[in-house]
Amino acid sequence: MALEGAGLLAMGVYMLVMGLAGDPDKPDQALTGGVTLIVLALLPLLAARGLLRLRGWSRGPAIITQILALPVAWQLLQADSVAIPGGIVLAAIAITGLVLLVNPATTEALGIRGPGNVQDDVK
Repeated sequence: MALEGAGLLAMGVYMLVMGLAGDPDKPDQALTGGVTLIVLALLPLLAARGLLRLRGWSRGPAIITQILALPVAWQLLQADSVAIPGGIVLAAIAITGLVLLVNPATTEALGIRGPGNVQDDVK
């Protein structure tokens, strides 16, 4: 999660800097894209922090991030360019992340209990 968030943040900063200092064809589009990526980077970064601290709430945003990465990877795989290796890497990371997030060991470590598994603390 942290690597995905850092990647989004780096791309957002790059687009923002190139929009301000470079000579893009559409400066407004570069600035908007950069700000959007920076804001989108917050979700995986917050989820990564929650996962490191074993917070149960963090699994939801982490799963959402991985699911959103799959269509992006698919689009990269459809391109006839150097984006194809990026699509392969992104798909592998997203699928691996999903598998690890739904793993029973992860669920247990985060203290997530399934429906009907409510424990009575009061005796």
